[in-house]
Amino acid sequence: MHKRLSILGGIAVASISIMSLTYAPKKALVDESTEKTYTQYCSSCHGEKVDAFVDRTWKHGKTKPELIATITNGYADLGMPSWKAALSAKEIEKLADLITEKLASVDQYKFANKPSSNVFKSEGMTVVLDTIVSGLESPWGFAQLPNKDYLVTDRAGTLYLVDQKQHKTAIKGTPAVMAKGQGGLLDVVLHPNYASNGWVYMSYSKFKTEGGQTVTATGIVRGKIKNNEWVESQDIFESLPYTKTFHHFGSRIAFDKQGYLFFSVGERGMEKVFPQETDNDNGKIHRLNDDGSVPKDNPFVGKDLAKFHHSIYSYGQRNPQGLTLNPYTGAIWETEHGPRGGDEINIIQAGKNYGWPTISYGINYDGKPITSISKKEGMEQPITYYLPSIAPSGLAFVDSDKYPAWKGNLMIGSLRFNYMNRVVIKNNKVVSQEKVLVNLGRMRNVKMGVDGYLYVGVENPGMVFRLRPQ
Repeated sequence: MHKRLSILGGIAVASISIMSLTYAPKKALVDESTEKTYTQYCSSCHGEKVDAFVDRTWKHGKTKPELIATITNGYADLGMPSWKAALSAKEIEKLADLITEKLASVDQYKFANKPSSNVFKSEGMTVVLDTIVSGLESPWGFAQLPNKDYLVTDRAGTLYLVDQKQHKTAIKGTPAVMAKGQGGLLDVVLHPNYASNGWVYMSYSKFKTEGGQTVTATGIVRGKIKNNEWVESQDIFESLPYTKTFHHFGSRIAFDKQGYLFFSVGERGMEKVFPQETDNDNGKIHRLNDDGSVPKDNPFVGKDLAKFHHSIYSYGQRNPQGLTLNPYTGAIWETEHGPRGGDEINIIQAGKNYGWPTISYGINYDGKPITSISKKEGMEQPITYYLPSIAPSGLAFVDSDKYPAWKGNLMIGSLRFNYMNRVVIKNNKVVSQEKVLVNLGRMRNVKMGVDGYLYVGVENPGMVFRLRPQ
């Protein structure tokens, strides 16, 4: 099945709209020999995982008879050869069965109707959505202040202070951002000792002009808010080198229990240049002290700075837009976007290589394989991965007694399929998953508040909701 992109086309995004769903895959229709047939004849053009290959618009149909016809006869003028000389009719039929079976992994996201109320049912939980703030474009970051008011970043470039009556006040004097592509004003977190020191941390797309062109980087800044103004501003990090691209900034921030500052930087869309090398900041998770200095026990401290940037904590990342502290273990957990498939959940460990783009469970957006392998010695495997891609952004562990059925679960926002993914974790392994708040909107952020409530932010229209147990 070589050269299939011209025939099968791109990705179809489906709408979802039921209150919750747990996906149970259908019983396998095909045997292991069919998987081997796919690997031998199809994977060089379609990718290692047929689950990623099926996530597309099918120009010539996806019913079993249509698939058999395509594989058997091909479309020579479009680059798809006929396989009837190389494969038996039975082998072709089993390949069609395999593709049909894997299509169920995409069809699980196809739901009808929008939510009809602000009440959502889940396994063991019913929650009511209370609106915290509206009228935004993309509420990228969220933090709750000790007095229970909120700080919310709008990617367009404004930091808002939001009170308990949904009134929002724009904070003046925040850094200028490049609100283009995926850039803008991104995450916001409070210092663990905010009540005594007042430090607020933000990530943003920093920019400058070089040779008459605008170049960008992921910046980390800290400052304080006084009289609705951003003051005492300190730039504590900028990802080097700057690039001409306007996407894959990463930008999630999290403090661990020791007070170290972790943050993500995407590979800026340049996977062949940055992620596997440690002489740059892109495609990495970084760790700093709260003032921006480098901890003495960072994994590359003491090595040649020209070859190893000392702020790097892990590398081989693509575009991590989820980063959070596991309050039960103290570890930092991460979600990152794959390309077409291959989104990952990872536990971040010092000095480890997470493989991008040498290993991946996804294929490229144009349908061509990025790599022929998903595992390699010396590279970390994810806790789990997603085929098709759900586009994860924002995640949080539920550690509040307000949600007894969810306590200890990991919640992940899906940008692509407009829902919250509930992940049951035991001993650092995924036990089960459930789709919650389906079709609420492009879920940009999921965060626990200091008040013990879970909050979610959705885009276009940009709103933040509190999940109130009923």
